[in-house]
Amino acid sequence: MTAQTLTATATRALDIDRSHSEVAFQVRHLLSKVRGRFNDFAGTINFDPSNSQNSRVDVTIQAGSIDTGEPDRDKHLRSADFFDVESYPTLRFVSTSVTPRGGSDYNVAGELTIHGITRQVVLPATFVGAATDPWGNEKSVFEAELSLNRKDFGLTWNAALETGGFLVGDDVKVSLSIQAK
Repeated sequence: MTAQTLTATATRALDIDRSHSEVAFQVRHLLSKVRGRFNDFAGTINFDPSNSQNSRVDVTIQAGSIDTGEPDRDKHLRSADFFDVESYPTLRFVSTSVTPRGGSDYNVAGELTIHGITRQVVLPATFVGAATDPWGNEKSVFEAELSLNRKDFGLTWNAALETGGFLVGDDVKVSLSIQAK
C-alpha cells in the first residue's frame, strides 16, 4: 500500500467501508468503563481538501446494532429505557459545515439526531490520509472523537446507588475510525 496525499481540487464522494470502519463508545458504569460499538452503519463523505466548504458528511447508524458484548445489556439498551429502537431505529449525523483547524484537522459541525432529538454538535475530525489498496482502490481514512451528554438526547434512565451517585454515567465518549472508498 502506498500512502498518498489528496491533491484533487474537486469534491470527492466517498462511501463508508463498514468492514474497515468502527463507530465505538464508552460510558461509566459504577466505577468502570463499558465499551461498545454499533455494527450497522452507512454514509457518505464528500471531501474537498482544497476547499472544505464543499465538504459534507451524512451518516446513519442502526440503533438496534448496538453491541457491548453482553446480550442482556444490549437488550436493555435497545429498550424504551434507552434507545427505544422500535420508535427510533436510527441515529443520524448530517454536517452543516466543515472548517479547517490546521494541517489535517477539521471541525465538522452538524446535526446529530439520537432518540428523536436533534442537537448541534461539532465533531473534531482528522483526515489521516489516503492509500491505495493492493487491488488499486483508493481509500481515505478519517478519525474523530467527541463526548456527548446522553441526557441531551433523552437517554435519561439510571439507577441510584445506595452509596450515592448513579449506575450509569452521563458522559459518553464516541470514537470514529472511518475508511471510505
